[in-house]
Amino acid sequence: MKPIESVDLKVNGISHTLKAATIQDVIAHFGLTGKPVIVEADGVILTPEQWTRTRTASGMVIELVHFVGGG
Repeated sequence: MKPIESVDLKVNGISHTLKAATIQDVIAHFGLTGKPVIVEADGVILTPEQWTRTRTASGMVIELVHFVGGG
């Protein structure tokens, strides 16, 4: 199996260099696995079913919107 290469991504407006082959890897990196998350990648909203199939690429712009409780 080929090792995951680092990619330069902009996530929520901040540049990151991550070892992330898919959007699911990005979600896991930020500790959001299993949480309600909305993902936009390069202007397209992705369904959860697309997260493991959508490959990352350097220069990709990703927005992660997640919900937190509180009062």
